[in-house]
Amino acid sequence: MYQIDPASKRTERTVRFAGQATLLMLPENIMAQSYDATTTASEIVNDLSRYIRGKTILTTGVSPGSLGAAFMESIASAHPALLILAGRDIRKLQRTADTIVTAQPQTRVRLLQLELDSIAAVRKAAAEVTSWDDVPSIDVQVNNAGIMATNFALTADGFESQLATNHIGHFLFTNLIIEKILASESPRVVNISSDGHRLNPIRWADYNFENGKTYNKWHAYGQSKTANMLMCISLAKKLGSSQGLLAFSLHPGVIMTTTLGNHLDWAVDLETLRAVDKAMGNAEGWAEFKIKSPEQGAATYVYAAFEPSLTAYNGAYLLDSRIADPWTDTVKPWATSDVEAERLWKLSEELVGQKFHY
Repeated sequence: MYQIDPASKRTERTVRFAGQATLLMLPENIMAQSYDATTTASEIVNDLSRYIRGKTILTTGVSPGSLGAAFMESIASAHPALLILAGRDIRKLQRTADTIVTAQPQTRVRLLQLELDSIAAVRKAAAEVTSWDDVPSIDVQVNNAGIMATNFALTADGFESQLATNHIGHFLFTNLIIEKILASESPRVVNISSDGHRLNPIRWADYNFENGKTYNKWHAYGQSKTANMLMCISLAKKLGSSQGLLAFSLHPGVIMTTTLGNHLDWAVDLETLRAVDKAMGNAEGWAEFKIKSPEQGAATYVYAAFEPSLTAYNGAYLLDSRIADPWTDTVKPWATSDVEAERLWKLSEELVGQKFHY
């Protein structure tokens, strides 16, 4: 809904976050600071340092050169209480930890082995976290680990690998350690999604692509990124008003220097991506990528994790360190639907074999 305020020259739009209608002021919105695609993580850390100090933050997927590592390295300067680095390869986690401690010797860092494509491994990692008596709460959990446009594979549990790694593992892990998160005075969960959610909604009748027969790696990536957004909507709705949990998903931007797309041959795969976008009528099929640096990509992580004014927008999807505008940004309705979110929650419970009653 559009309403123009002649005095302020601002556009008011009513949008819904986690089922609640909210008036969003655009483009000069009510956020304390005005950020854009060029803003860096260190700039926002400088602005929000008082909200970072003393916090415990757990981030998945923090191997060297990743956006998860860039995020943790940037916030270390603001004196958090503890940074928990979670990932598959302990040696890579240690390298990121060494980088953090070398730059900020006062920072406490802990490593956690977490293999998101295995339900058993996720349960093991969650059990380790819940056993830490010296970590009574986790203030912010950032679900960053992921894979993109990989060849078809099923996990040992029988799930398509991108959905398993990007969503199912994080869904289970987050819910298994939720008591630690809710023990925080200001708990937040941040899911790293992507504007790649435009590439597919959830395939309710065939999330495994007929065991590869109908597989398209970009459609599968899109399905998993849609799931990241829907999970945050559900968390906000189920635990927002009752437990004070804030949950946000975000698109970091296109960053070509991370390892996420190292396995791709962009001379070929860019054209397959464009073909999917064109077939779906997405503008991205004809547009050029707007490239960001890792520091710019990590900026929205910091914003989502610590910006205090986001309290009024629980469940929102963010980009460029602001709330995405569904009228002008790539925000597909299948990724912002309360109905789709609840359907995915129920499906995810079935897939992991456990219900979470909130």
